Formats: sequence, structure tokens, C-alpha cells
Amino acid sequence: MGGRLRQPTGRYAGKSAEERQAERRRRFLDAALQLFGDAPGFRAATVASLSEAAGLSTRQFYEEFRTLEDVLAALHLQVNSWAEQAVLAALAEAEGLSLAERAAMIFRAYAANVTADPRRIRITFVEIIGVSPRLEEQRLARRARWVELICAEARAAAARGEAAPRDYRIAAAAFIGSVNGVIHDWSAGWVDATLDEVVDELVRQLLGILRPGGWEGTA
Repeated sequence: MGGRLRQPTGRYAGKSAEERQAERRRRFLDAALQLFGDAPGFRAATVASLSEAAGLSTRQFYEEFRTLEDVLAALHLQVNSWAEQAVLAALAEAEGLSLAERAAMIFRAYAANVTADPRRIRITFVEIIGVSPRLEEQRLARRARWVELICAEARAAAARGEAAPRDYRIAAAAFIGSVNGVIHDWSAGWVDATLDEVVDELVRQLLGILRPGGWEGTA
């Protein structure tokens, strides 16, 4: 297929063309979460199998997407968006709390969201890897957003006198790599700990980065 098919316009069954399009797209993404995030996985899926799982036709698939890679890209962004929304909500709720309390709330919100569905973990940490240069660029760009979130929190903490004032970009990138690795390994059963224990360890690591030995805060 060289491109997406043209979509019908007008109302049908009480729904506008835009509403029908949004519903179809949601059904394809829901089906992709199952097929890509469980069995058979992205690399074994086909347009036909995805369309069947969504209860839609292949023609309708090409009205919404060009390739299965487009579906994976959209799903990866959606899964990350869910996690980001959970973290931002936790940040708002943690306003005025100490750095340690804020960090704990943030990572509990992130971990709870990502691990609520094992398929989300597989999409974020497994299926997206090595698909294409385009998706690798998307994956790194999305990770950069998480790095910037950590840096922003670090800068704010430093301004409050709760963290050492310095450039946290490298430390934040290394820390996000640690978060991704331990969450994936925990979900795979390779870390013998509860999720709360994993989060507590991540919080200790972050606080160690923000408050290195010998540093005395002003807050």
C-alpha cells in the first residue's frame, strides 16, 4: 500500500466521520496492545491478524495507518503518555512535600501505571527495540522527555536548597536507564522483590544522586 485510503464522510449510526475514525483507531490500538504486547508480538503480527483482532477489515486498517510500524509507533507513544499523565498527576498532588516524599510519590505513580498491564512493559522495553531507525529515534526522544522531567525536578530541588546545584543531564540519563532496566527485569521475574521494594530502591538511588556524600543542603 502506498498510502492510506480515503475515509468516508458524513454521519452514520448517529456518529460523525471523525467519531467513527477515532473509534476505529482505538480498536486497532487496543488490538495491537494485545497482539504486540503479548502473543504473537509485533514481529509475528500481520495486518490481517491485527484487523481480525480489532473486528475490522484490512481496508479499514489502511484508512487509519500505512504500516504495522505506524501502529507500534502510535501505541508506544500512547503507553508513554499514560505513564506521563500518572506522573504529572502525582507531581501536582505532591506540591509542597519534601524532596524524598515527592520522589516516592512520582515513582510509585510511574511504577503502578507501567506495571498495571504487563503488555505495556513489553511495548515500552521490548517490542520497540531494533525495529527501525525511525522507531529508535522515537524511543530515544521519548526517553529524553523522561530525562528532562528528572532534570527539571532536580533544578527545582536545588533552587529550594534540597539538592546539590549542578548539571544533572548525564546523571538523569543514567538513572532513567536504571529505572527501565529494573522495571523490565522485575516484570520478567528476574528481581526477587516486591514492587514497593523496587520503588524504594530507585528513590534511594535518586536521592543519592541529588544529595551526594559530603553535600550539606540549605533547606
